[in-house]
This record gives sequence, structure tokens and C-alpha cells, in this order.
Amino acid sequence: MAKAVPLNDVLITGDYNYEQVEEAIGRLILQPKLHKTAWWLFLLGGLGGAGMMAVSICWLLYQGIGIWGNNVPVAWAFDIVNFVWWIGIGHAGTLISAILLLLKQQWRNSINRFAEAMTIFAVMCAGLYPLLHTGRPWVALFWLFPYPNIMGMMPQFRSALEWDVFAVSTYFTISLVFWFMGLIPDFASLRDRATNKLGKIAYGILSLGWRGSNQHWHRYEQANLLLAGLSTPLVLSVHTIVSYDFAISQVPGWNVTVFPPYFVAGAVFAGFAMVMNFLIPVRAYYGLKDLVTMRHIDWMCKVLLATGLIVFYGYILEVFYALYSGNVYEMRLLDQRLHGYYAWSYWALIFCNGIVPQLFWIPRMRKNLVVVWLVSLVVGVGMWLERFVIIPLSLTNNYLPSSNKPYYPTFWDFAMFFGTIGFFTMLMMLFLRFLPAINIFEMKDLVHRIHRGTSKIEPTVANQNQGAEPVAVGADR
Repeated sequence: MAKAVPLNDVLITGDYNYEQVEEAIGRLILQPKLHKTAWWLFLLGGLGGAGMMAVSICWLLYQGIGIWGNNVPVAWAFDIVNFVWWIGIGHAGTLISAILLLLKQQWRNSINRFAEAMTIFAVMCAGLYPLLHTGRPWVALFWLFPYPNIMGMMPQFRSALEWDVFAVSTYFTISLVFWFMGLIPDFASLRDRATNKLGKIAYGILSLGWRGSNQHWHRYEQANLLLAGLSTPLVLSVHTIVSYDFAISQVPGWNVTVFPPYFVAGAVFAGFAMVMNFLIPVRAYYGLKDLVTMRHIDWMCKVLLATGLIVFYGYILEVFYALYSGNVYEMRLLDQRLHGYYAWSYWALIFCNGIVPQLFWIPRMRKNLVVVWLVSLVVGVGMWLERFVIIPLSLTNNYLPSSNKPYYPTFWDFAMFFGTIGFFTMLMMLFLRFLPAINIFEMKDLVHRIHRGTSKIEPTVANQNQGAEPVAVGADR
């Protein structure tokens, strides 16, 4: 009899069989009573935030962007700061799902579904800002998308802003299809376990006739690898193109070649931090500690530490470029960052993104969930401050000192920002209620790896008929 694979190598603890895996994950959806006071409070808070966002959008469309604090020369302010911040948060899901899948990293299995959902919702929040920061989106859209050339004019394809339209829309589309593809086998499991007639119909439609046959699995794996291959360059290209909005300009502090890798690393940094901010409370509240183990948390802390070091290196390079170039405008911008009226934001981001994450060098800190959650929260704040320092602070120092003007956000700037956070929270709460937060069939694969070659777990006829066969993915199937 073959020896079972060590638990630490398969990233799942506890004595689970296939039925118990389905029960542990499916109960979050099929047993509404599990969603108690905390879930309702967060849902209502998210609904309140979404309502505030809706009011902000309506008032913006009626009045124009004069309700924001944007001015000349700071034409980009909270709108683009928040756009870049949300796009960055959306990178963790595709990284976990696509790149780690291609690299065959098994530790992604328990967190990929959760991160993918965050990607979709974060990109939805990000997509609002490019549309609304013009104040008149029904006019701006006319110049952003290709249309029949009846006027002898076309969008300016040499502009990085135009590239953003195609990059972000493609990223959202591929991520959404990739997310839905991964849900199909789990929809079938929920379809077969649901006792509510409406639930059976809904999950039956979403499962697209999945029966778990070999043909279904073969096609699923081919499609999954194809989408992972398409998503992988998108992870790198989307935030690279977002960085081109700045890097190809001539604004002091922006026109540097380090921005593309610097922005990509920062996106992964912010994305993993947000994943842990939501995943750790959900893990504790719903008793998912056996499926999302401390090893998952440890690996995410290490990714956070590695990307944080890259981001901090970027901060050092910015100082070096200003000093080495001797350019008067770059030097003046550096002086403003270190000693000006926005100096507090620069030093705060150095503390949040450069100093605090160094706690993860200590293994004990990576095992302390309170410390991990607080560090992740600080990183999220720090990454927002980074965008604030890059955008409004750079624009207040241009080549004509007489036109310099400080930027001060208004109530509606904050209302729109916190409204999108509420909208994001609401979507995450609905996701936890109606969709499996952890990938059921991939967790079954981990159970299969634990007991491979033993007689401890035997697939039953009932299991095989529930749309998610106890079959390992890839070469082990």
C-alpha cells in the first residue's frame, strides 16, 4: 500500500473525504443561517456605500467635475488615483489563477476563487473612473471606442489613454470568462446538493449541463489552460499600459522607464494585501481553517514581502533619478516630496510600504493573523498614498511655477471613493452568499493527493453523480 502524501505538501489539514469537502464549502451557500450578524452588517454597510456612490455619480453627471477638487494644473486627482489603485487590487486574482496555475503551484487552490472574485469587482470599480472623470461620458465615449469612420476621424491610437480602454476592457472580459469557467464544475455540485427548487434551477442553468464526464473534464482543462495563457500576459500588460499614461509624458517625476515594472509589482503588492484583508476574517468567521491553512497565509506574506521590496526599490530609484540627473524640475519635485505641504503623504507611504512589510522577515509575525491583517491593511493604505504622491503631487509642480496650485479634495471626492469601497464590499458579501468562495473540485484534488494509493477514501456513486467527480486535475487524473 502506497504511503499517503504528507499534509504539509498538499495544503489541507483535517480528515476530509469528497463529501465533507463539498459540505464544508457548499454549506456557506446552501445554509443561509450561517450568514449571521457580521455578514448582514457588512452587507448593509456595503449597500450604504453603493448608495452614496450612486448619489455621487448622479450629482457629478448633473453638475460636472467642478464638484471635485480638480483644478489647473491638477486635472487628474482622486479620479485617476482611485482608478490606478483599484486596477492594482485586481491584479492578485489573475496572478493567482493564471500564472500560478501555469507554474503548477498547488498552494493557489484554496485562495484562487476568492482572489478572482476580487479581480472582477475591483475592475468594475476601476472602470467607473475613466468614464466619469470627463464629467460628460456620453461625449467622451464617442472618442474612445472605434466606430464607423463617418466623420473622417478616429480615436487617437498613439495615446496611452486609448490603450487603457482596450487593455482594461480585455482584462475584464478574459478575467470574467476565466472566473466563470472555473465555477462550472462547482455550480454542478451545488445543483445536485441544493434542496431549494429555485436554487436547483439557477445552478442548473449556470452549470451548462455539466455531468463530470471525461469529455467534459478534457474540454474544461483545455479551455482553462488556454484562458490561463491569455491571462498571463494581461497581468503584466494592463498595469504596464496604465503606467504608460505617466511614463510617456513629460511631467517631472513621471517620464522614467522604471514605471512599468514598478507599477506591476505595486499592483501585485496591493492586490495580495487586499486578498488577505478579506480572506483572514472570512476564514475565521466561517471556520475554513482546514481549507485555508497557515501555509497559504505564509506564502502570501512572502509574496507581499518580495513585491514590497521591489516597490521600495522603485522609491529609491525615484530619489536617485532626481539627484543624478540634476534637473531643476526633478530636484524641485523631490524637495516638495520631502519638505513640502504634501510631505506627510510621502513619508507615510515610505512607512506603510517600505518599513512595515519588513515585519514579514520574521516567521513568528507571518503566523500571527492579527499582525498579518494589520500589515495588509497598512499596505493597502500605503499603495493608495503612493498613487496620491505620484499624481496630484507631481502635477502641482510643473514647468511654469506661476501656475502651480495646491490640490484639495472635496466632499464629493471622498464620497465617490468610499462609495466604491462600499460597492466592492457589497459585491464581496453577495459573492460569499451565493457562490462558492473556495474551489470545490480543486480541493477534492488535494484530498485525492493526500490519500492517493490508500483505501482511506473511496469515491461513492453519489459523489460521482454530483457533477464533481473525485478526479485529480491534469496528469494525475
